Amino acid sequence: MTQPPRALRRAVGEGGEGVLVLVVGPSGAGKDTLLKAARQALADDPRFRFVRRVITRAADAGGEAHEAITEAEFATRDFALQWQAHGLRYGIPTEAIAGGIIAVANVSRSVIAEAAERFPVRVIEITAPPDMLAARLMSRGREAEADVAARLARSVSVPNHVSVNTVLNDGVMEDAVARFLAALNRAASGVPG
Repeated sequence: MTQPPRALRRAVGEGGEGVLVLVVGPSGAGKDTLLKAARQALADDPRFRFVRRVITRAADAGGEAHEAITEAEFATRDFALQWQAHGLRYGIPTEAIAGGIIAVANVSRSVIAEAAERFPVRVIEITAPPDMLAARLMSRGREAEADVAARLARSVSVPNHVSVNTVLNDGVMEDAVARFLAALNRAASGVPG
């Protein structure tokens, strides 16, 4: 496993200067909705930077506001973390997490172990009951029923040494947003989930 450049390790957290908050969870859990609400609520808080993902998906495909690029462009970029899922490539730009701040990024659960080896991390898992996840995925209209079932069947375990703060998004949105903001503030203060 290659280590990130020393300057990046220092900027992201060497000496307690910053942390990478990994927001994870199954498709349909409401990560994008909660991230958007938190980004608005914390817009004036200089401790936080919400990372915009780079994805090899068209900009008009729906879902999160991401930087859409081609496979060829993706291959030329410098990413702190990158992964493949659902036929797409995803990346967290290196420059987005530098600067000694709390960088909040929506990532795949499959990169948690790598991220924890390379950076100081906190993990916040957004989740909801399976029937609610299925209904949300079907309502967004991006996948066929078989693709929705495949997404729901996908499971990635979190390494034992990484603490996870779980936020349940199964009811009133304001309650889920409040729980997510509380989890972000705990991550900012270094308190485990």
